[in-house]
Amino acid sequence: MIFRTLSKLLLIFLSLQAGAQRYIGQSEIINFEKRNYNGGAQNWAIQQDLEGRMYFANNEGLLVFDGTYWKLYPLPNKTIMRGLCFGSDKRLYVGGQDEFGYFSPDKSGTLRFTSLVDLIPEADRRFADIWNIEARGEEIFIRSSGRIFRYYNNKISSFPAATAWMYMGVVKGRVLAHDDQGGLTEFRDGSFVPLVPSSGLPAGFRINAITDFGPDSSLVCTNRFGVFLLAGSTLTPFPLKGLPVPATEEFSDALQVDPGHFVLSSLSNGYYFIDNQGMVLDNFAKRDGLQNSSVRSLFLDRDRNIWLGLDSGIDFIPFNNAIKHISPANMNDGAGFAVSVSNGHIYFGLSTGIYRMPLLGVTDLSQARNELTMLVGGQTYGFSVVNNQLLAARDDGFYQLDESGAHPVTKGTGFWTFESLQQFKQGPTVAAGTYLGVRLFENHNGVFTDKGSVTNFRTSSRFLVIDNDQTIWVSHPYRGIYRIGPTPEGLNYPVHLYTQSNGLPSTLNNHVYKIKNKVVIATEKGIYEYNQRADSFQVSEYYRDIFGKRAVRYLREDGSGNIWFIEDKNIGVVDFSTRDPKLIFLPELTGKIMSGFEHIYPVNDNNIFVGGEKGFYHINYAKYKTQGTGLDVYIRAVTAVGAGETLIYGGYSGNVNGSSAQAPDDVRS
Repeated sequence: MIFRTLSKLLLIFLSLQAGAQRYIGQSEIINFEKRNYNGGAQNWAIQQDLEGRMYFANNEGLLVFDGTYWKLYPLPNKTIMRGLCFGSDKRLYVGGQDEFGYFSPDKSGTLRFTSLVDLIPEADRRFADIWNIEARGEEIFIRSSGRIFRYYNNKISSFPAATAWMYMGVVKGRVLAHDDQGGLTEFRDGSFVPLVPSSGLPAGFRINAITDFGPDSSLVCTNRFGVFLLAGSTLTPFPLKGLPVPATEEFSDALQVDPGHFVLSSLSNGYYFIDNQGMVLDNFAKRDGLQNSSVRSLFLDRDRNIWLGLDSGIDFIPFNNAIKHISPANMNDGAGFAVSVSNGHIYFGLSTGIYRMPLLGVTDLSQARNELTMLVGGQTYGFSVVNNQLLAARDDGFYQLDESGAHPVTKGTGFWTFESLQQFKQGPTVAAGTYLGVRLFENHNGVFTDKGSVTNFRTSSRFLVIDNDQTIWVSHPYRGIYRIGPTPEGLNYPVHLYTQSNGLPSTLNNHVYKIKNKVVIATEKGIYEYNQRADSFQVSEYYRDIFGKRAVRYLREDGSGNIWFIEDKNIGVVDFSTRDPKLIFLPELTGKIMSGFEHIYPVNDNNIFVGGEKGFYHINYAKYKTQGTGLDVYIRAVTAVGAGETLIYGGYSGNVNGSSAQAPDDVRS
């Protein structure tokens, strides 16, 4: 039938640990502490209204968060609020100790509490804590330990527990409740009837959460007995595998993120992210940024992001965000300098070394498993693919990377970057920007021969590009722009320095890039180009219409022809997918990029990597564009100012779960 023996269940629930790694990209957690919202520590239930405002059942009452401000509404008897739920009448039903009712706006648009306790038979009014509230159609169900109340048609009926109601929820339109002695029951025809009798459950078994799973089944989470599937009246063990889960884990809540993925919260280990095969894909706890590892409640908001009600505080997980942070522990908190994809692997260059992991057909690379291995430790500045070979520029020299690892080509000075240069007849040439200038290497069948450095040029060459005439361009942020070549005699290239006196808006802060097959200069006042006839620089007419006089520091073109850029500490992209180019900024990354060593590496529209102060950021740009950046606008309050301030509109119109984008006509007039 359902269970055989407790020991067998525990053995089933012990997970096989092999073969599971965490996703390499993670959502950055936002913590809201008690001092942020000025309420109690514990948060027991979460809801969201049609305007996007968040509601929390808190130890000190109802917490409301509009995205900027918090407001606390205590219950009249100042007791702990553990349950809240929106009804079909758009009222917000809440419960405390010996208290139950709803919040709705008064005539001024201010939330007011209305008690419904008077509708309860007098003999049943001492019910202690309300643990949760659920809605089904026009019915509202309210659970205390001793009784479940049903509010319908302005009447309240009462259903006593055999011993204690441990759980109640609405799943697939069914009202289910678990009694310690009576087992799992279902509300049918005006009463709770047995569904899974307690005789089929081990002693101490308690259901803590149920959520949708498949068309005909639900996922059941328990206190220390594991996870099960409920189909009809049958419970079947659902063993978890992958990342470790304690056999006696006490789950507190569960939600379905999408048809194939679920979040299970725990009272001691944060939350688990699993798929519909029982694979534990991830686990987040205090070590990963949660305020604490005791999660009381879960909520999936309308943007498919996750809210956690904690034993102390509230955490927000931008789960559906198109931007993820890549900074796993085995990167050793290194700063992100470079990324490259080559020969079925992705390479990360950090201040702590070079790391590599295989690519296994994942469309969104932030969802790749963390299979990173370090190839070599130490400061790495950049990667370049030159003549189909991956080269690494490092503080300790020039390395060649292949399947077997990282191989030093030459040491003795630091290297910044590499570019292909058609120079020597014997074979392709690599121009390397180094701490001490520009150094040339001949490449013959993967073997590099040092041909020496460009003479009469000893300037650090971190920014280096080569134009279509094989001229080398180097920018130095404090000296100007150097043109090297294009007709050398051996290593004796002609070198010309261009400064403010040669058309640049300033001698300082100029950076050279090659965009759309043309050399351009990002300056303090927009984008400039070289005028060969005048032998000077001038404003680019093409880019003037796009960037104007923006102080752009960095440019990178992607495979779709879009131009990624960095202005001050802000990252943006010029999107060319429409007839008129459009500037899109990504404010989520403001202040998080590696200032002074900016790096953007576009793989495709699903995978844009950005170097960060700690690790990297991954942008699924195709997803980012679909999410939009529109803001909900509503009037929070209207106050009359005279001898004293008087609130004349409190932010709500009609119903707490209705539209309040504008104040009523009598207020606006």
